[in-house]
Amino acid sequence: MVSAADLTLYHYDSCPFCRHVFFAARNLGLELADKDIFRDPAFMDELMEARGARTVPVLRIRQADGTDRWLPESADIIKYLSDEVS
Repeated sequence: MVSAADLTLYHYDSCPFCRHVFFAARNLGLELADKDIFRDPAFMDELMEARGARTVPVLRIRQADGTDRWLPESADIIKYLSDEVS
């Protein structure tokens, strides 16, 4: 299981898929750290460097070995949160 403290959601406010992820996380009792890619250009740069694309939502998962896993797609993120996060 992964802790919610190890998760960061890259998003922007008007993205309906991002809002869907936040709503699902709230229903699961999870509070995700978030980085709005339009409010801070550094967050967009982080996302572009890691994934080569600026599409959101993307969940950054800090793994036990210190590396990051990047999970795109709202449905996949919600499934991951439901199955893997404590």
